[in-house]
Amino acid sequence: MIGYTTLGTNDLQRAADFYDKLAAALGGKRVFANERGIGWGAGRGPMLSVMQPWDGKPATVGNGTMVALATDSREKVDAVHKLALELGAQDEGAAGLRGDRFYGGYFRDLDGNKLVVYCMG
Repeated sequence: MIGYTTLGTNDLQRAADFYDKLAAALGGKRVFANERGIGWGAGRGPMLSVMQPWDGKPATVGNGTMVALATDSREKVDAVHKLALELGAQDEGAAGLRGDRFYGGYFRDLDGNKLVVYCMG
């Protein structure tokens, strides 16, 4: 049902460097790029993109907004969360079990957008 999610950025090149590495760690790659934005995906299906706002105003972080990046193992959650922090992300919650089956690690990207990488089981 989700086609794509877009996060705002004020520095497209910096965001591109960050998300190129995260997408690769999750099995994704760039599926489009233009002068205002870039999108990543894993073939046909949902896509994550970063864009400079169309209205020309600075990108800001949405309060309560979060993007969830699914993966297939706790080990991959740990690795991607660690990679995000190594790339300059801010830790918003160490990778770990929350509830009976949800295993996730939370971080904010270089523009302050909140993400979680997670798996079930």
